[in-house]
Amino acid sequence: MTEQKFFAQPDETAWTELAPGNTRRVLIHTPELMQVEFGFEKGAVGALHSHPHIQVSYVAEGSFEVTIDGVTEVVRQGGSFIVPSGLVHGVVALKKGRLVDVFTPHRADFL
Repeated sequence: MTEQKFFAQPDETAWTELAPGNTRRVLIHTPELMQVEFGFEKGAVGALHSHPHIQVSYVAEGSFEVTIDGVTEVVRQGGSFIVPSGLVHGVVALKKGRLVDVFTPHRADFL
């Protein structure tokens, strides 16, 4: 049985470039839960998409135009949003920023 990881340090995982100005790194995960950090340059887009996972996102830095199920709102540093399972969602970075997302269950496609 694999030993459960309890801690993650800032530079343990490498950033993956997803698109110009858009990066991701998985911080820590279990089969039931995953924490992921996304970096965005100003104007970068997290394209509209959906997935079966429940997602909660925290705006660690910057400001984002967030669209969930056709509803759009600007979420600034310190704000959060939830994406229920299966809803179409995406973001546009209004400023350079970072999102910290938590997924349940974990996103196997990110590993």
